[in-house]
Amino acid sequence: MMKRIAALFLAVAAAETFEAELQALRVEVEEQQALIKDQQLRFDHLESLNSGRRLQVTVTDFNTQIAAVKSSINNLGGALDSAWLCLCGALVMFMHAGFAMLETGCCRAKNASNVLMKNLVNVCCGTLGWWSLGWAFAYGGAAENGFIGTTGFFGTGFYTQDSTTGIITPVTCDESSDGCQSTMLSWFFQWAFCTAGATIVSGAVAERVKSPTYAAYALIMTSFIYPVVVAWTWGGGWLATVFDVSYMDFAGSGIVHLTGGVSGLAGTVVLGPRKGRFVNPEEFEPHNLPLVVLGTFALWFGWYGFNPGSTLTMKTGNDGALAAQVAMNTTLAAATGGITVFVLRYFITKKYDVGGLCNGILAGLVSITAGCGSMECGSAFATGLIGGFVYQGASMLLQKLKVDDPVDASPVHGFCGIWGCMAVALFDWGKGFDHYHGWSGWSCTPGSDGVSCKTGANGTGLGANVVMVLMIIVWAGLLSGISFFVLKRTRMLRISEEVEETGMDSHHHSPPKAYSLSAAPATAGAV
Repeated sequence: MMKRIAALFLAVAAAETFEAELQALRVEVEEQQALIKDQQLRFDHLESLNSGRRLQVTVTDFNTQIAAVKSSINNLGGALDSAWLCLCGALVMFMHAGFAMLETGCCRAKNASNVLMKNLVNVCCGTLGWWSLGWAFAYGGAAENGFIGTTGFFGTGFYTQDSTTGIITPVTCDESSDGCQSTMLSWFFQWAFCTAGATIVSGAVAERVKSPTYAAYALIMTSFIYPVVVAWTWGGGWLATVFDVSYMDFAGSGIVHLTGGVSGLAGTVVLGPRKGRFVNPEEFEPHNLPLVVLGTFALWFGWYGFNPGSTLTMKTGNDGALAAQVAMNTTLAAATGGITVFVLRYFITKKYDVGGLCNGILAGLVSITAGCGSMECGSAFATGLIGGFVYQGASMLLQKLKVDDPVDASPVHGFCGIWGCMAVALFDWGKGFDHYHGWSGWSCTPGSDGVSCKTGANGTGLGANVVMVLMIIVWAGLLSGISFFVLKRTRMLRISEEVEETGMDSHHHSPPKAYSLSAAPATAGAV
């Protein structure tokens, strides 16, 4: 009996619980129904308000609104590009500090002030050359005649002015295109490259060229020799269409470094070696290795503007990924080139060579500059490795030929620049040796249908780069050689033996020494 009573109580309790749950569900359903009804009323109200206007939106109005939105997006893309290229251009400009420290440290103390001055003059004169003639020759419509630009001298055409209000507006690309960049932005970024190429020559001819003469050469280099190379390539000239696959030089192994390296080689050959260079070579060792190391790090740092900045845009995730890939390849090649030369020098001399390590790093950087945007990281490692061997072999060759290059500018920038132009085609990350990415970045070079990958393009790309290398050597080497030779014949090129013996600082600079001792040593043997 008690069991039945207990069961009855349990049944009643379960029924009450079920009833409570059922009531809660009823309340929730009613709330949902009220919410749906409220939303329906709101929708009906909005529908009634819009019904009288819906037909008033014309196709023209719609297109106008879409164009406004697209223009706003493109302007944002242009702003991002401007921020990116101004930053990277500033990094490239900072490389001049690296060149100045490296060259000063590699030369003798008695010429330190002169080397520093020459680097500063190079930037100043180079800027004037690029502004007056260089930009126009490089980018002022070279694609039209295939050889040289003809507009934009002295910055003309960079702005437009309203004839009524006098308001000046910067010239940008068509706002219907994918992002708008001002002409001044491109001028600034490419100026940094131009002056960097010219300062390579400064190191090759250091300690024996007259300062006013070098200033005149820097003007020639930045206003004509280098700009014409750019016109043929980045400016859209004939090398961009020499074969059905264009040349490939992402950031300037050939266009910048080979141009500077072969010009420097021409200059140092015409000048001849410094007096006693190959008689007492120990007297010509770097006088300040800390400056050499500091300069190397500054150049490596600036190279992250040089190479990643050559994406020229930063509007999409793919742009950012490509810049990151370029930065990684740049880092790998620099480290690999440095260690390669460091080990090679140790096997040759059985001693640690810090200067060799520094130049090995720069050799790796120059070697990867052309292909940093179209090869994977393993290929970047191989490019830096081979670049180290190329530099060491070229350096030994020039010493064998008694060519006096105080900072090894020609082996680093010239010979490794050639290797970089070959490596970009040999290590292109296209499928095997059949497909070729080149300028297409993450994508392959399209075929005639514009969709499928072009086949058999890798060999053509290599051929195009061989032509580019040969033309740069002929153009820059020949014109620089002629310029230096003419100056030499007029006795305006080289300093006198007396000045060379005592040092250019004491003869031509105030103060007469780059380094001043605050106090004399306490004893004769004090350090």
